[in-house]
Amino acid sequence: MDLFGINGGEFIVLAVLAVVILGPEKLPEYAKKLANLVKEVRRMANGAKEQLREEVGDEVADIDWKKLDPRQYDPRRIIKEALVDEFDDAVNAAKGSPAKTVAPAPVRTAVPSATAQQLQLGANESAPFDSEAT
Repeated sequence: MDLFGINGGEFIVLAVLAVVILGPEKLPEYAKKLANLVKEVRRMANGAKEQLREEVGDEVADIDWKKLDPRQYDPRRIIKEALVDEFDDAVNAAKGSPAKTVAPAPVRTAVPSATAQQLQLGANESAPFDSEAT
């Protein structure tokens, strides 16, 4: 039993605490109130579901809510699928077959050529030191 994240042992401890705190005289009264509260919450949830169905239409009834559950997504699987798609696109491009249109990533070249500011130091020359930079 995993109701509200409470396992069986925790439920028994809570039941014993309820008996001790409320006493055996008031416990049936509060149990009845809890049962009525649960029934009312279920009624309200069903009413909200029906109201949503009336306002939005039957399209809501056809939605598979389990597919939209964010807990089902595995980031490793998503990354793997993205990498496989990119690999497939690259293979298709190499074969000459049309692939999905994806903007190419910018290619970085090696170290830029030395400018007038970037000169090689001599053999016995020390590197410039800027005391304000540290």
